[in-house]
Amino acid sequence: MEGASSSAAGGPSSSSAAAVQGSRGRASGRVGATNIGRLRPGKQQHATRAAGVGISVSVTSWHLRVFAAVVGLMGCVLLAASLAMSALHQVQFRNAAISRNFRGLQELKQNIVRREQVEQIMHGRLLQMATSALTKNGSESEDFALWEEPYKQARKWKPCAAKHSLADEGPDKINNGFILVSGNGGLNQQRVAVCNAVVVAALLNATLVLPRFLYSSVWKDTSQFGDIYQEDYFVNYMKNDVRIVKELPARLQSLDLEAIGSQITDMEISKEAEPSEFVKSILPILQQNGVVHFLGFGNRLGFDSVPVHLQRLRCRCNFHALKFVPELQQAGSLLVQRLRQVSAMQTEMDKQLFGNNMLDTAFAENHAAGTPNRYLALHMRFEEDMVAYSLCDFGGGEEERRELQAYRETHFPALALRLRNTTVSPEEQRSLGRCPLTPEEAGLVLSALGYDRRTFIYVAGSQIYGGAPRLRPLTRLYPNLVTKEDILTADELAPFKNFSSRLAALDFIACASADVFAVTDSGSQLSSLVSGYRIYHGRGRAPTLHPNRKRYAQVLSEEGSIAWGGFQRRVRQMVDEYKRVSPRPRGRSVYRQPRTPGCMCRAGGDGSVDF
Repeated sequence: MEGASSSAAGGPSSSSAAAVQGSRGRASGRVGATNIGRLRPGKQQHATRAAGVGISVSVTSWHLRVFAAVVGLMGCVLLAASLAMSALHQVQFRNAAISRNFRGLQELKQNIVRREQVEQIMHGRLLQMATSALTKNGSESEDFALWEEPYKQARKWKPCAAKHSLADEGPDKINNGFILVSGNGGLNQQRVAVCNAVVVAALLNATLVLPRFLYSSVWKDTSQFGDIYQEDYFVNYMKNDVRIVKELPARLQSLDLEAIGSQITDMEISKEAEPSEFVKSILPILQQNGVVHFLGFGNRLGFDSVPVHLQRLRCRCNFHALKFVPELQQAGSLLVQRLRQVSAMQTEMDKQLFGNNMLDTAFAENHAAGTPNRYLALHMRFEEDMVAYSLCDFGGGEEERRELQAYRETHFPALALRLRNTTVSPEEQRSLGRCPLTPEEAGLVLSALGYDRRTFIYVAGSQIYGGAPRLRPLTRLYPNLVTKEDILTADELAPFKNFSSRLAALDFIACASADVFAVTDSGSQLSSLVSGYRIYHGRGRAPTLHPNRKRYAQVLSEEGSIAWGGFQRRVRQMVDEYKRVSPRPRGRSVYRQPRTPGCMCRAGGDGSVDF
C-alpha cells in the first residue's frame, strides 16, 4: 500500500530516482519502478513474495484510477447537463418575464393613449394654427404695445378714497349697537363682505366687531381675519369713519342671537340690496337687541343706490385699509421680485401691497438668474368647483359628466336637486358665455393677441381640474409657465401650505403686480378684485386682458371655417373693447371698476378734478 501510495503521489523528482534504480536491478527481473526492487539479496524469497504483492497492488491502483476517471467523467457530464438545464430554465424564465414586461408596457401605452383620448383637445384646428403662428414668429421681436395700457385716458384717473386729513373728525356719537359679520366663501368673497360690513355699520350708526370667516367645505380653511390682514392697521385706518372693536362686549356674548331674532342670513336680505332695506328691516332689530349677526353676507349690498360718502368708505376699506400681514407681504415680495428679476423697483402698487416689507436691493444680485423682467399673470379659474357649478361640457365625455355630477351632489346639493327636475344644455350654457375658459382656450387668446412663445406666464389659481394633462395645450403654446410653487421653495410656502386663503393672497399679490393681467372668468372674485386694484393703484400703466366669453364662444363655434387671421382680428377687437376707459357702468361692481364718484377722480387738462 505504501508503494501504491508512493506511485500515485510521485512527482518529477521521484520519477528520476526510479529510473536510476531500474538500471541496477535488471538481473532480478525488474518488478517495476518502485522502492521494492531495492531489497537486499539476502531476502530474495521475501522479495519475490513482496514483488507479487506489489504487482497486485499496482494492478488494483490502476483499476481504481480508471474507475475514478470514469466516475469523474460521468460526474462532469452530469454537472454539465445540470448546468445546461439550469441555463435553459433561466432563459425560459427571463423570456417569460420579458414577455410579461412587454405586455405591461403595451398595456401602459394603451392606457396612455386611452387617457389622451379622454383628455380631448377641444379646438384642435385652432391649436394647430396657433402653434404654427407662434413658431413662425418666434424669431421676431415682440410688440411692446402688448405690455402697455392702450388708452392714455386711463392715466387721468387718480385714487380719491384715501384716508382724509381731518384727524379730529370721527364717526357719529350715536351708537345703535354692534354688528357681527361671518363672511363665507374664499379670500376674495370674504374681502367683499368685510368692506360691505364697514358701509352697513356706518349706515346704521353701529359698531363693527372685527369680522370672522366661516369654514367652507370647498376651501377647507380655518384662517381668520388676523391670519390674513393686519388687525390694528385696519382698525386705526378706519377709526374716523366707523367704530371697530375686536370683541363683542361681555354682556352680549352670552345671548342666543338666533333665538332673539338677531341672526340674519342671506335668505333674509335681497341680493345687492339698497341701503333703505337695511334701514327698514335691520335697524329696528339692532336698536331692540343691541346686536345683529350677519351670517354669510355675500353680495348683500348694492352699488348704484349707495351715497357717495358711503361708496368712498367701501373703496377706502378695499384699496387702503386691508393690508396683508407681514408674513404674506414678505413672501409676496419675494415672489414678485423673483418673477421680475429686480428688487429696487418700487411702484405705487408695490407700496400698497408690501408697505415696509419689501426685501432689500441685494436680492437681485443673488436670485435673478434666468427669469425675464416682464411677466403676464393668468388667472385660470378652472378649479373643480367652478367647472362643476358651470354645468358646461369640457370634452371629457361620460366620465367627466359622472365626476362633476358627484361633486355637485356633495358640494352643491341645491343645484344637484334642481338638475333632477330641469334639463340644462351645456351647449346653451357655452353660447351664453357661462363657461369658464379652459387653459387651451386661454392660450388661444394670448396667441391671437400676439404674445410670443417666450412670454413668461404666472398661472394663478388652485388645482386645475384635469391636472397637468389639461394644461398641456397651453404649455405647448407657452412653455414658460410657472406657479407660486415653482418660484417659492417648500420651506417658504410651508407657513401657508394648508390655508387656501393665504395661498390665494399670494396669487392676489402676484396678479396685482404683473405687467399684464389676463382674466379667464368674469365671475371670479379674485379676477374682479385684482382688476379693480390694478385700475385704482396702477396709474394707468397696468393693462388687463378680459375676453368676453359670450363673444368668444361665438368665435370658437366657427372653428371649422375661420382662418387664423380672422380669428386674430375678432379676438383683438373683443379684448380691446374692455380696455376702453370709461366711468363705472350702472350695475357694475365698484370693486372691479372703481372709476366712480367717491373712489377715483378724473383730472382735467386744466388741473381741475371732477367726481
